[in-house]
Amino acid sequence: MSSEAYTLVIGSKEGSSWSLRPWLLMKQAEIPFTEVLITLRQPDTKEKIEKYSPSGKVPALRHGDRIIWDSLAIAEYLNERHPDKSLWPGDEEARAFARCASAEMHSSFRGLRYGLPMEFSKRNLEPDLSAEAESDIRRVVALWCEARHRFGIGGPFLFGRFSVADAMYSPVASRFTTFDTDLKQYGDDGAAEAWRSMMMQLPHMMAWGEAAKKENLPRWRP
Repeated sequence: MSSEAYTLVIGSKEGSSWSLRPWLLMKQAEIPFTEVLITLRQPDTKEKIEKYSPSGKVPALRHGDRIIWDSLAIAEYLNERHPDKSLWPGDEEARAFARCASAEMHSSFRGLRYGLPMEFSKRNLEPDLSAEAESDIRRVVALWCEARHRFGIGGPFLFGRFSVADAMYSPVASRFTTFDTDLKQYGDDGAAEAWRSMMMQLPHMMAWGEAAKKENLPRWRP
């Protein structure tokens, strides 16, 4: 097993939702790393990223001569290397649910991504609420509420203590904050809003937001 230090290559904090996920996971778990930030939406962005990532996308975790170039793969790699950090829930049923929810976030919710793009430091933006986006919001709210009610005893996170699932959904907490989304309209009984609010108050989320404010990144357009 390599003992080399970690380097996490990420994109601009204002808009790189995929980068936020492993960054927050490593910060919350107190896994040290060196951060390399590449500004997105620039003519030379792809060229710069390709120096670090074979996919030409961020994030990428460099560990010695290894490169892990996908958010969920990074989480699994860290879970294997740091079993003491308990990055997934300890209970088998909760762990299965958390993995399913994380994989669904990884592969789904296209309408939400396009209708409520991550503009982390901005507030009161108008969403593009297609039927697909609204369906995605309802599904996310249902997932959050079920996780909290079934597995959330013992702490404020989706499964009580912080896990990969919280990191995977952290950009959605940001999106709902940016677009001032009323989660009650989408079936929230209060559990989803409580989780969103708590996540946005985390010191590491607030630090990410302060850095995002300074970037002056151009708005994303599909």
